[in-house]
Amino acid sequence: MLEISGLTKRFGTHAAVNAVSLSVPAGQFVGVIGRSGAGKSTLLRLINRLEEPSGGSIRFGDQEISTLSGRALRAWRARCAMVFQQFNLVGRLDVLNNVLLGRSFVVPTARALLKLWSVDDRAAALSALEQLDIGLLAAQRAETLSGGQQQRVAIARALLQEPDIILADEPIASLDPRNSRVVMDALRQINRELGITVLCNMHDLDVAKAYCDRLVGMAQGRVVFDGLPEALTEDEARELYGLEAADVLDMTPETLQPVAMAAEGRRFAGRRAAAH
Repeated sequence: MLEISGLTKRFGTHAAVNAVSLSVPAGQFVGVIGRSGAGKSTLLRLINRLEEPSGGSIRFGDQEISTLSGRALRAWRARCAMVFQQFNLVGRLDVLNNVLLGRSFVVPTARALLKLWSVDDRAAALSALEQLDIGLLAAQRAETLSGGQQQRVAIARALLQEPDIILADEPIASLDPRNSRVVMDALRQINRELGITVLCNMHDLDVAKAYCDRLVGMAQGRVVFDGLPEALTEDEARELYGLEAADVLDMTPETLQPVAMAAEGRRFAGRRAAAH
């Protein structure tokens, strides 16, 4: 169980993540949704400790994550794998060696630097590639692959860390619809078959509803929706995305303008009431 309580990250006076509290049971597939700048990526980076919290707590089981350092932090980053929008592969290396880099978190540093992979390491890498239906690409240079193939290589690399959680930060943002489906199918397969918890940031609401057990909606650094995909109404989605809802709800900006203005009016009224 991942337990987040009052988690906050400030950059100067701006709170990118503002007092977020969540409980994520093991094996759940959670979609984190919201407009650009809502705090989605910062939340995932805080969980992985790529960003340092300004306040609050992150717990996994009986371990406090927000205070880890040194070897303990390295061990947590092995258990909590990241998948990024831009793949972060080494283009000149072949696919197999890119996947094997995932073992860097769980083998001695010297072995990883010298790429002294064991037979078991190589077998695990090939197995991960086969599981994602790209085993035949093992000897190809990563830079020759399509975007969808590269993202599946990145997911296979994450599997080599033997993680309990995968944090996927906009993994399909740079992909076309067909490759987006392939990558999301891969994440769902890992979640269902291996029981690995997945937290996935997504902009596309239809995709999020199709793949996720639960949606967490963020706006201005706060959680403003947390529930089943079918529980998110169109009005709530409009307010959550504002003018960007035109991209996720098949609506025009002109249609959404009154909704965005009404939402801003409610927020202004709330601030005014709080001031008095």
